[in-house]
Amino acid sequence: EKHSIDGKTVFFVDDNALAACFDEGINEDFVKNLAAKKPLRVVFRDDGFASDSVKINVEQIFKLKSPFTDIRVI
Repeated sequence: EKHSIDGKTVFFVDDNALAACFDEGINEDFVKNLAAKKPLRVVFRDDGFASDSVKINVEQIFKLKSPFTDIRVI
């Protein structure tokens, strides 16, 4: 299913088994809103983050809001 979260396109596969976002300009607010959905796995594009600090903080945000989510950056 294709959803929009904070203006970004997110693809959800098998309900919440996988969430994938390949948009650019990913910021911490978006990551917090996505983490609140508690997907089992999440995939981001490596150059999709607004800054290096957002990329670094993704793991911490998910640890707080959805600690069992497996995070991949491709």
